[in-house]
Amino acid sequence: MAIRRHGSEEILAEGLSSAQAAQRLLENGENVIPQVEVSALQLFIKKFWAPVPWLLELTILLEFILGDVVQALIFIALLVFNIVLSVSQEARANVALDLLRRKLTVTARVMRDGEWGMLPSSQLVLGDFVHIRQGDFVPADVGVTVGEVEIDQSALTGESQSVKVGVGAVVYSGSITVRGEASGVVQAVGSATYFGRSAQLVSTAQSPGNMERLIFGLVRALIGFAVVMAAVVFVDGSVRHTSLHVMLPFIAILLIASVPVALPATFAVATALGSEELSRHRVLVTRLAAIEEAASMEVLFTDKTGTLTENRLAVTALDAEPTFEEDDVIRVAAAASDAATEDAIDRAVLGAFSERGLVPLGSPLTYVPFEPATKRSEATIETSSGVRRAIKGAPQVVAELCGVKKESVMTRVARMAESGARILAVAQGDDQGRPELVGLIALSDPARGDASELVRDLRGLGIHVVMLTGDGIATATVIATQVGIGDRVAPARVLERGVGSRETAPTPQAVRPWEREDWFDVYAEVMPEDKLRLVDDMQKQSIIVGMTGDGVNDAPALKQAEVGIAVSSATDVAKAAASLVLTTPGLGDIVAGVEVSRRIHQRMLTYSLNKIIKTLQVAIFLGLGFVFYGQFVTSPALVVLLLFANDFVTMSLATDNVRSPRQPQRWRVKSLVIAALGLSIPLVLLSFGLWWYGSSVAHLHLHQLQTLVFVWLVTSGQATIYLVRKRHHFFHSVPSRWLMLSSCADLLVVAVLAWRGWLMTSIGGVELVVVFATSLLYLLVGDGLKSWIFHFAGLR
Repeated sequence: MAIRRHGSEEILAEGLSSAQAAQRLLENGENVIPQVEVSALQLFIKKFWAPVPWLLELTILLEFILGDVVQALIFIALLVFNIVLSVSQEARANVALDLLRRKLTVTARVMRDGEWGMLPSSQLVLGDFVHIRQGDFVPADVGVTVGEVEIDQSALTGESQSVKVGVGAVVYSGSITVRGEASGVVQAVGSATYFGRSAQLVSTAQSPGNMERLIFGLVRALIGFAVVMAAVVFVDGSVRHTSLHVMLPFIAILLIASVPVALPATFAVATALGSEELSRHRVLVTRLAAIEEAASMEVLFTDKTGTLTENRLAVTALDAEPTFEEDDVIRVAAAASDAATEDAIDRAVLGAFSERGLVPLGSPLTYVPFEPATKRSEATIETSSGVRRAIKGAPQVVAELCGVKKESVMTRVARMAESGARILAVAQGDDQGRPELVGLIALSDPARGDASELVRDLRGLGIHVVMLTGDGIATATVIATQVGIGDRVAPARVLERGVGSRETAPTPQAVRPWEREDWFDVYAEVMPEDKLRLVDDMQKQSIIVGMTGDGVNDAPALKQAEVGIAVSSATDVAKAAASLVLTTPGLGDIVAGVEVSRRIHQRMLTYSLNKIIKTLQVAIFLGLGFVFYGQFVTSPALVVLLLFANDFVTMSLATDNVRSPRQPQRWRVKSLVIAALGLSIPLVLLSFGLWWYGSSVAHLHLHQLQTLVFVWLVTSGQATIYLVRKRHHFFHSVPSRWLMLSSCADLLVVAVLAWRGWLMTSIGGVELVVVFATSLLYLLVGDGLKSWIFHFAGLR
């Protein structure tokens, strides 16, 4: 039976038995809120209202007005096919996110069968006795019976100001515990709670990432180029007196051909597959954009405790003041601890207290938990000699409270910290006067066995690892040396002048921050606001930042960083703020996360480069072909069929086998455009060459020439995919099975359609062989030229 005390009031709190809880769970159901799901039909209808569908719908309307029903039906088929594909792939991504969300369930500290334990919040029932502390989401509506907490209810009321809640009041589900600790009885669960947010506490709202924004910016540029070519066609057609009945559909289809219709679906597939792969590496994704941004991450700010160390604290040394014994140090420290908090330091102190079989100082009256702002915890105890205070915390803070010279205390701290231990000071005193220093406690948290390998692997990926810790310089230096981070250690106060700061904004040729003298590998005595300042300083210098954290005060920095990483022991608030959540101790799995991210980047880079090349080829050839020959080199219907044959096949690039680059990846649009231009010029020249062959050598009539051009655009598109998927020779790696199967099926279907004359005018086998041979020639010649082109464009 557990007894909790608030002031002079004792509260009996043994909680429910497991049998009682099971019965109430059966009667009232789980502590979750049913989510409102949008039907597939609603999603399908909504997809018709977007810029790309608008363009297709306008073309369909135009075709009906002009009386070309067949052409309109083809466009309708394209529109429906695109929407069905997009909905199905987004559904696949949402299924993956739902699975991840279920793994990110909020937990609660519950008294069951007289013992404290952690349970998923969904298992809470009416009458459960729970404990909440700083950094917790309130898992249900709880009537406070012990303690006082400061609560952020902005998610419920919209009020940004936090409120204090004490005994007799209710804290509502979905609130965030900002400060303090309290225990109480669950009064409402699930749909009966004030606002019912238990099942929606982990945010999965998706914001567009850097890669997505850049790709769509590139799309707008491609459409802009197509508009220019369409204007050229329109002016030339007007001069030739070409009828609008013929010209307008062709101009519309020229614009459509420049739109990467498959882009949203390709992007959804790539990120969904990435999130599934990361979950197999024990990394859960709460914001899909972070998968892309991790590819560009150059700096990772990492905590020490639980990340580079084992987060397995134990009391390893004691240094008592002359008037006290070692047991006195432990007794006072235990009085300033609380088992209900599940705090690692408190567990270590209370564990040492139990092992020594010591007697408590007295009965606890009040308890103020450790806070980063005060750097100490404090309790008042009722003893036989009156009310006493017990304090434990950072040595410099406790020494100042006791009026002891910091220099003498810190000299002893430095000596005890030589092994890398974390040092706490302990003090006691009466309720009114200045406390008296009792002694120092050394808590060892050894470096993880894989920490050195982790740091080495991250550096091998071009990521600079910086350790942040609230511990003193001595402890930070020892751990940093053990794991190989570096020996440039500084106190957090140096951050007031900025990190690697310069009077002027850096240029692309500027020295990077870690190459400057004011860069440090380790920052000690760090406060939560220091972490936010570090992230902000890096972002001002256009550097993609990763940040690890575990507490509520880390949430702002985790949210600010492009790649916020919550470690496995993080609070619910930290996990909600982060974009990646690790499910095993340490940061070892984040290496896999970076490699997956860079592979996705490579796939999307290949897609974008391929799309730029094809847009330049199609727009230039179709536009200039009309200007030079006075006729359309292919028909609008065949351009629509080209979208089926090319754009949707390139979706299989989301599954392609690619190697993870060893350096951070950034989008360089200028480099992409230059490289695409260099590879599209041979394509345009070969396009005009094939037109000459078809008209002058094979003597094909116009409709056969249009079929010849269609087959060429498809086969050269496939050749381009294999040409640009590797920076080196295309035969250096084997494509994915889906990519190869998609290409083979695409080429086979197109060849049969052209040979048999289905949906187009038939051409002979000789012409098909010439087209396929020309595409192979382009692949071989382009493979020899691309290294020089990529080098010139600055594309690595």
